[in-house]
Formats: sequence, C-alpha cells, structure tokens
Amino acid sequence: MKNLILATRVRELRNRRGLSQELLAENSGLGIRTIQRIENGETEPRGDTLRRLASALDSSPDEIIDWTITEDKGFLMALNLSSLGFVLFPLLGILIPLILWISRKGKIKDINYISKEILNFQISWSIIVILTYIYFIGSMYYRLSQAGDISPAVLGNPLVKFAVLGFLYLYNFVLILINTVKIENEKKVKYFPKLNIIK
Repeated sequence: MKNLILATRVRELRNRRGLSQELLAENSGLGIRTIQRIENGETEPRGDTLRRLASALDSSPDEIIDWTITEDKGFLMALNLSSLGFVLFPLLGILIPLILWISRKGKIKDINYISKEILNFQISWSIIVILTYIYFIGSMYYRLSQAGDISPAVLGNPLVKFAVLGFLYLYNFVLILINTVKIENEKKVKYFPKLNIIK
C-alpha cells in the first residue's frame, strides 16, 4: 500500500511537470525501468535515487515521501514536551528530543521540521545560558581581583542573577507549552530566537 501511494505521487508530480517517463529517466540519470518500477509500486526510491528523482521533478525528497508518512500528533506533542528535560539539565533538552527524532525520523509527517525547530532553539538557548553563567562568574572574578577582599558588595546582587536565569528558564518553559498547544491545534510551531545549526 505504501509503495502504491508513493507511486501515485511520483506519477502525479511527473504529469504535473509535463514529463514523460523517458524524459524523467533522462533528467534524473535513472534508468527507464527504474522509473517504471517506482510508478508501478514495485520499488520505493531511497537515498541517491530519491534525491535524483526529486531534483528532476523540481521537488524535494520530503514532498515525495510525505505522502507515505503517517500522521501522529501525539508523538509530535511528546517530542516537543521532551525538551522540558532542560529543567533538570540543559543538555537533556537537546538529547531527549534528538533521540526521539532519530527513532522515528522520516516516519511521521512534519517530524523533521518540528525536530529541527526544537533542537536549534534548545542548542541556542543552552549557549545563551552557558554564556550568561560565564559572564556572571567572570564579572564576579574581575570584581574580586579589583577589590582584593570578599564582601557582599563585591560579589554583586544575587537577585539579579536569579532574575536573569529565572527569565531564561521560564521563557523556554512557556515556549515549549505554547508550541505543544500549536501542535495540538495543527498549527506551525515557531521557536525564537534560534541559530539554524541543524538544517
């Protein structure tokens, strides 16, 4: 059944582009028999074959494969909530979603997009938290070296440090909850700010 759905998708994309099987084979560098087998549901394109086919159809591998992928909103919500591991340790907010993504990569619709959004944000957030800790420790060390003695005034106001770190943790927590609700309502998740490290 899966191959037949994929075959229909490839045939539809080919017809939409106005290509014959022969022309598609020529443009993709694949054999005509390979194209026929894919469109008859006898084989499923993978790896290099899928990339060549997608390129020749002016499409993306995900656009071809997405039709064969199941929808699992519950797993996507669990994937998103798994990044709450950052509360225990910042790297858990990266590792747990990464493991879940790898375990179901390419099998659930939108999992690649959501996983990349989560991971890019959590990596960026972890970098910000680490830099914040470095700044606090560095500034405290600098003040101690300048003052020459240890006093509460030299160490700085701990409430400011708690407020900054508290805001960072609360922001991450709220953003995860907001995006979980978006997944539930089938809306596009958005994490900000983030570096596009995983593309």
